[in-house]
Amino acid sequence: MVIYFRKAHTILYLSTVLLLFILCYPFLYYYTRNPDKYYNEIAACRRWISVKSAYIVGFRFHIEFENEIDWSQNYVLCPNHTSILDITVLTYLCPVPFTFIGKIELLKNPVTRTFFKSIDITVDRSSRISAFKAFKKADNFIKQKKTIVIFPEGKIDDEYPPQLHEFKSGSFRLAIENKTPILPIVIIDAWKLLWDSGQKFGSKPGTVHVKVLAPIHPDISEEQDFDNLQHTVFLKMKEEWIKNKDLHNRN
Repeated sequence: MVIYFRKAHTILYLSTVLLLFILCYPFLYYYTRNPDKYYNEIAACRRWISVKSAYIVGFRFHIEFENEIDWSQNYVLCPNHTSILDITVLTYLCPVPFTFIGKIELLKNPVTRTFFKSIDITVDRSSRISAFKAFKKADNFIKQKKTIVIFPEGKIDDEYPPQLHEFKSGSFRLAIENKTPILPIVIIDAWKLLWDSGQKFGSKPGTVHVKVLAPIHPDISEEQDFDNLQHTVFLKMKEEWIKNKDLHNRN
């Protein structure tokens, strides 16, 4: 019986997202005609849709910052990935507009397609050419002093409960080549409320706990290997993930 209520909650959540998107669509239609000019406005619409819909169905967010963050600086946001709620977590905690890099399949969704056709970047993981083009687009956004979000694991874990897996190199190459700090973000338990897209286990109201670690600045005094930066960030995030193991296993 519980699974039916959880799946009904997922349907309610996705329906709420769609309804709020429809309400915003006249504005988005106008803004997306010129995404360079209306980048901030498009990002603000996404933030309103994602956070408002989450609150309506009972999702809450508890954000803990290791250090105070200077949001006048642009970053490469580096979060782990276990849930479609993760993008809402990022729009909630990040007060500035950002560009999100995601899988090309998101173009099939009428809501996410609007943003990926305007301010976000899609990548086909099976194509090196697509990955190269996505990297160049992201590099261009960073050079414009915009913040970029890349999930370094590359995808949501197929295992349940999810683990933190080794990172891919793209976000760290971007950070080093542009001398832009990495902001590690550990999304601790979004998967307990809504794992992946919710198709298998559904979802339930509750609080997502998040730890934002101190920014990690690439070493510009010498040529830093992105593998070293990648490993450093992974170890710091894994330590935080393990530290919160009891919270992960809480009923």
